[in-house]
Amino acid sequence: MIPIKEQYEKVLPALLKTLGQKNRYAVPGFSKVIISAGTGKLREKKQVALVADRLAKITGQKPSPRGAKKSIASFKVRQGETIGQMVTLRGRRMYGFFDKLINVAIPRMRDFRGFDEQSMDATGNLTIGI
Repeated sequence: MIPIKEQYEKVLPALLKTLGQKNRYAVPGFSKVIISAGTGKLREKKQVALVADRLAKITGQKPSPRGAKKSIASFKVRQGETIGQMVTLRGRRMYGFFDKLINVAIPRMRDFRGFDEQSMDATGNLTIGI
């Protein structure tokens, strides 16, 4: 199986011609992949550490904790309190993660019927919840 980056490089000249562009940077492509996991109700350090460990194993990179931007009394959340973990992948790790997602993880999903068209926003970002 050909890796995603090599497939993109093969398709790029045809894509440039089809879209009528001269610059390869004017054609759609990947710049980064962000993986995040919410840990809102998990208050114990061991549980939060478990989520961070799983994200690190999945992505190959240590996640950074994300704090709450505002205090919300009804959710019992204070400003700055850790409510999630996030990893940003670029370059080789990004292509490796995306390749495994497309070729291994998604085909194994039960009753997968494709992604919703509304998961793409106006600026071209794709948001997938798994």
